[in-house]
Amino acid sequence: MGAKGQCKKGSSVEISTLRLRKRFWIGIILLALIIAIGVKAHSDTMATPVVQRTSVSLASYPADAEPVTIALISDVHVAGPDMPPSRFAEIVEQINALSPDYVMIAGDLVSEKRSATHIYTAEEVTAPLEGLSGDVFKIAVPGNHDHWFGVDGIRAGLVKAGFTVLENEAAQFGPLAVGGIDDDYTNRADLPNTLAAMGPLSGGGIILSHSPDPFPTLPENFGLMLAGHTHCGQIRYPWGGAPATMSDYGERYACGRVDENGNSVIVGAGLGTSLLPVRLFSKPEIWLITIRSPDP
Repeated sequence: MGAKGQCKKGSSVEISTLRLRKRFWIGIILLALIIAIGVKAHSDTMATPVVQRTSVSLASYPADAEPVTIALISDVHVAGPDMPPSRFAEIVEQINALSPDYVMIAGDLVSEKRSATHIYTAEEVTAPLEGLSGDVFKIAVPGNHDHWFGVDGIRAGLVKAGFTVLENEAAQFGPLAVGGIDDDYTNRADLPNTLAAMGPLSGGGIILSHSPDPFPTLPENFGLMLAGHTHCGQIRYPWGGAPATMSDYGERYACGRVDENGNSVIVGAGLGTSLLPVRLFSKPEIWLITIRSPDP
């Protein structure tokens, strides 16, 4: 009887030891995974913006005009800790090095996120834009965070930096006719009025919008829309897709270029962050877009 009792006791100790070892290694693996995700998130959040390049042929673009390039940025969200004005100034220098003919901002220069370690004034937010090359067309539209923060100050800073701010308006810039619609997310967009304002203009037709959601309502074969707002999800799954895109269309216009009904929309990932100061599998982006007439 005693020998049997000792055997059972030994087996019990051995099983407990195996369970402890299993839990230990599970803990180690989970800790390593958390650290790896943290390192990846910091790397993606603070990465130098990836330059995405594409070319768009517009039927309305003058046949005798040389191709032009547009540097598109959005969702800068200047705020601490991840996007201080000094980092935005470095991105401005990166844009200058691309030598674009146009710089377009698809809204949300500012951020008032609760997780911010520092909220900057409108003047501090827009000051880095004064470092842009002076010989380019500069065009911007407001985003939802610009309105929530105080769009008057953002608009004044943009104008000081040489930008034309379009709010359901249109204007001619060289060979491009650009319509800028106000923020759709806060129900300020008026696409019909913007298209009407573009009527008397000539050249390649482009709509600049904070959100891509108005894209399906563009007239067929209109041309091009440039947008942001979605951050390409900001936090994405490694296998694709995101928990949220802030778009009524989910993943349909969440990221990159989409061609539909004779039109194209390009949705940038943005530069900064919203809600949480973290990006994961969604690095900051600058889009460099070449606009040309169709091949004869």
